[in-house]
Amino acid sequence: MTAYLYDAVRTPRGKARPGGGLAGVTPLAMLERLLHGLRERTGVERADDMVVGCASQNGDQGGNLARTAALTAGFDTPGMTVNRYCTSGIDAIRTAFALVESGQGGTVIAGGVESVSRVPMFSDGGPLWADPAVVDKVGSIHMGIAADVVATAEGFEREELDAYGLRTQTLAARAWAAGRYERSLLPVNGLRHDEHVRPGLTLEAFTAMAPAFAGQDDQDAIVRRHRPGLGEIRHLHTRGTSPSLCDAAGLVLVGSERAAADLRTPPRARIVATATAVVDPVTMLTAGQLAVERVVAKAGLTPGDVEVYEFAEAFAALCLKFQRDLKVGDDRFNVNGGTIAMGHAFGATGALLVAACLDELDRRRARYGVAAVSGAAGSGSALLLERAG
Repeated sequence: MTAYLYDAVRTPRGKARPGGGLAGVTPLAMLERLLHGLRERTGVERADDMVVGCASQNGDQGGNLARTAALTAGFDTPGMTVNRYCTSGIDAIRTAFALVESGQGGTVIAGGVESVSRVPMFSDGGPLWADPAVVDKVGSIHMGIAADVVATAEGFEREELDAYGLRTQTLAARAWAAGRYERSLLPVNGLRHDEHVRPGLTLEAFTAMAPAFAGQDDQDAIVRRHRPGLGEIRHLHTRGTSPSLCDAAGLVLVGSERAAADLRTPPRARIVATATAVVDPVTMLTAGQLAVERVVAKAGLTPGDVEVYEFAEAFAALCLKFQRDLKVGDDRFNVNGGTIAMGHAFGATGALLVAACLDELDRRRARYGVAAVSGAAGSGSALLLERAG
């Protein structure tokens, strides 16, 4: 059975800090807002399931937030919350795709949520980052160190990373000025834009920034034990070439073709294929690119057949590697900016990228688009869409 995307909604991205635009909004309230928005836009009153990705499931994000949100928003819908680190939002939508494609669900709501300001990164105290023996055994290093490892191994220079950071900020500012994010956005708490976007930045602002991940000798030592042939790690990423942390949520409605009879909107895209991939925790952030390669091949396509790529900017080096290896030009890659400029909300990011991909496919009247994310512990997931109509 074919699975379709009927619509996508998201919150703005608020800065993940006290005083940020969504810091006073609970993750539950963000999901409620989006559920009401989906109901208003599509007419959906219930779904066969609801799958929400979230990377830190404790405190405000504990207790199976998906089912809680369905209850408080008045949806007669089950719910489950999944965690595959930063790829959780993509994997929630992949799960919805599998349920519909296999005939186990006619409509499934899926997406992700993360309030980094209310539930900080690593606050769940998992052994992957809190147990020294586990960290040392598997090579579970900080994501920023992993990005510097990639920059070192691939031979990228600081100037290239800075130029990419400026590019994504410039494109994000232009996209917001042109209203390209308005279709999927639902204002929350008076916030109507992604707070991290900074119009008017210059290259000089980037070159003046200090390396963000230098001086962590314990982390470098782990890399040397697991990658003895790498040599000295060149710490090149700065705050300007790293993803900004934010609070956000996004949801999509996935359904079969028959679901259209009960909805007010036709499908906007077909989910062609999905893929997941894994690499070791030191290489870590290259898994998203591998997932893209797999999902494109699974569909019988080549990277050149895809017109829109929404790839989570898990540091600049990963984007440069992706574009170089897959021969994807600037005209197809994160054309409206990305997570370095607008913010990374861990479990929510995948859903935000799917919404952006869907909107850009419509804007261009293009056929194929891919959304993909790399995550902790060497995980990566990707989704391939074909625009309907």
